[in-house]
Amino acid sequence: MNHPPSSRLRRNLPTAQTHAGQAAAGTEDSLVSWSEIRDVELVIVRRMQEFAIGAHPSLFHGTGHDLAGLRDWQPGDRMSTIDWPQSTLTNFSPLITREFDQESNAPIVIAADISQSTRCGVGNESIAKCIARAVATFAMAAALVQDRAGLVTFDRNIRRVAVRPRIGKSHAIHCVEAYQDQLLGRGRVESAPDVSFSGLLRTRSLVPVISDFLYEDPHPLLAELADLSTLHDVFLVMIDSAFAFELPQFSAGWVEAYDVESRRTRVISSADLDQLGNRVREWQDTVEQAAHDRGLEVLRLGGSSQRFHDSLVGFLLERRQVRR
Repeated sequence: MNHPPSSRLRRNLPTAQTHAGQAAAGTEDSLVSWSEIRDVELVIVRRMQEFAIGAHPSLFHGTGHDLAGLRDWQPGDRMSTIDWPQSTLTNFSPLITREFDQESNAPIVIAADISQSTRCGVGNESIAKCIARAVATFAMAAALVQDRAGLVTFDRNIRRVAVRPRIGKSHAIHCVEAYQDQLLGRGRVESAPDVSFSGLLRTRSLVPVISDFLYEDPHPLLAELADLSTLHDVFLVMIDSAFAFELPQFSAGWVEAYDVESRRTRVISSADLDQLGNRVREWQDTVEQAAHDRGLEVLRLGGSSQRFHDSLVGFLLERRQVRR
């Protein structure tokens, strides 16, 4: 493969620099607004209403519960989960509760890309915003059907648990906020970083991996995900990212570009600059085919917010119907 065109312009491009700067600055604000959260919820309610009524079929089935650990008691926890012997050691302040993993209700662990290329964009629309919308949609869908949802963030080398799987609408919103915090390098993580996804997933899970896949060499990541799919239900959500590189035409014959992933600079012609969007499409087509060759399912997402959510929820509906 050639190097991916995950570059943004640095000098000699006043107009493009303004657009790229706006996209980068947009990550300082909320990636997903409260109105978008409500829109996501309405789409999910409309498209998944049939699954919200009656018994909810799980993707995996088991027969019991595994003790996951102990933590401080929180309002809303069942009294039956309180570990009274352990609580006596703290003089019942705080109370200690037991946390279980239930095999019959597999969690959704959302893996979201926070690499530098996700900050690229045009105007106020960045690739990271599209990833955040997908995180919100998955987390809200899980909350609707009372599934647990958690968040893992990753880049080229590191994987981190940002949010442990739990149930609830407020927890779904927390997943979106945690993604933004991890993207901006702030906030805390739930565990030490790891170099593999398998080291972070304690129980069998549904794992949507959301990324632009604009890596210099995506094959190690695809190989890792293919291995992960032998134990977990893994599929890829690829954000169509050509929009982030479709820049206006410039009068300058040559421009200097900076690759945010490899941190290299090079001088390219304005004619090559015009082809960046097409090169991104071709690159993602190649990555998608490589994923299919490894037996991984890929969903390509793009377009307006409404189409984006409709496509994603429709995919989830079809997936649940096939696996019932």
